[in-house]
Amino acid sequence: MAAKKSRKSKASDLPDWAVSLWEDLGKPNFSEFEDVCSGPLLDRRTGLRRDDFVEVLLDARSLQGDMDPWMRGRLMGTNKISIELLTPDGGYHYVSRDVIVDVVLVAHMRAAYIDDKELLKYERDDMKRRNSLHEEVEKSATGVDDSHVWG
Repeated sequence: MAAKKSRKSKASDLPDWAVSLWEDLGKPNFSEFEDVCSGPLLDRRTGLRRDDFVEVLLDARSLQGDMDPWMRGRLMGTNKISIELLTPDGGYHYVSRDVIVDVVLVAHMRAAYIDDKELLKYERDDMKRRNSLHEEVEKSATGVDDSHVWG
């Protein structure tokens, strides 16, 4: 009989450095956000997500002196050249992808992107806000309100 996979769901399942970050998020039950790697394609959910707790191994050649090559924290965002980490001490770090050797997922704190209604709503509202801001800038720059005209 195969051993049953243990599910992480509470502070005792997290490393010490992650407990305060977990409490700051409102102590979510993160066992419901685990990866699904097998089964029908539509049911699979894998990959890093916003708010995940991660440990990042940095290339030792990029560090000064005796700096710890491991960075630990909450993944705040990513872009083409860096990842953004919030560390347990409250530090906000941009880490270049060029110096990252390995990323270890400690725990997911959110549902997968396609299932994350809060994140999808935020992105939709943010798009509306940006469109509105662009229209205001356009009006003030040209003095003409023709944003409703097509073509």
